[in-house]
Amino acid sequence: KKADFKARVIEKSDGMKQKIRTRLLQSFMFAHLNEKDLNVVIDAMEEKIYDEGATVIKQGDDGAELFLVGAGVLECFKVFKKGDPAKKLREYEPGEAFGELALLYNAPRAATINAKTNVGRYSGDRYTGNLIVKDSAAKKREKYEQSLKNVKVLDSASAYERSQIADAIKEEHY
Repeated sequence: KKADFKARVIEKSDGMKQKIRTRLLQSFMFAHLNEKDLNVVIDAMEEKIYDEGATVIKQGDDGAELFLVGAGVLECFKVFKKGDPAKKLREYEPGEAFGELALLYNAPRAATINAKTNVGRYSGDRYTGNLIVKDSAAKKREKYEQSLKNVKVLDSASAYERSQIADAIKEEHY
């Protein structure tokens, strides 16, 4: 339960927090978080450094972390059929994230990621990510569904249709 949850806090500079914030807000999974929840996720993120050629994640392994690239370039490879060589799918550069789906759905890693250069990346754990993201998404949906019930033009919309609209709403702050 969120009430029993005590997020880890890893000390970091304000500059590092801002870099992580910028990266998180570029990810679909974190863009909807309110300021308080975003800060919990930022505080729980940990920086890790990899040398050129190092394997960051391996296809088939447990997916327990989300990764944000802070510096360097990573290469993504996938074996589509057992016994075939790995195929290069893409490269990840600073500002990009990977591992969201394994984090959310407790799925094994879908590909192998290797450091093409020396790499600095930030990682967040499954427990913090799941609890904060899922709770925030549920609260957001509930809030917007309640508001949408009062929109006259949506009187004929089903509860499911209103929930779909609620999920598509993007909040802006000024």
